[in-house]
Amino acid sequence: MQLVKKEFKEKTYKKMSRICQVTGKKAITGNSVSHSNRKTKRWFYPNLFTKKFYYQEEDRWVTLKVSAAGIRLINKKGLHTVLKEAQEKGYVKTV
Repeated sequence: MQLVKKEFKEKTYKKMSRICQVTGKKAITGNSVSHSNRKTKRWFYPNLFTKKFYYQEEDRWVTLKVSAAGIRLINKKGLHTVLKEAQEKGYVKTV
């Protein structure tokens, strides 16, 4: 009887960070406070959505991970202006 060694390929997953690509909002830590005033550490996550926007200047669709505040900002200022500002601040590499 011969032992056969099986090689398994490790699955690599692309982890997306929980950061808004428009406003830069990210997860912060705080405390969960119970009725008896006990405090335990917890995370507060931003309200993020993966959303497609039509980029008229380049005639294509752009997928962004944006917060609810980021969506309102895009509605107010326009996608082109918001993406330029996000690139200057370093939230978005290239669009």
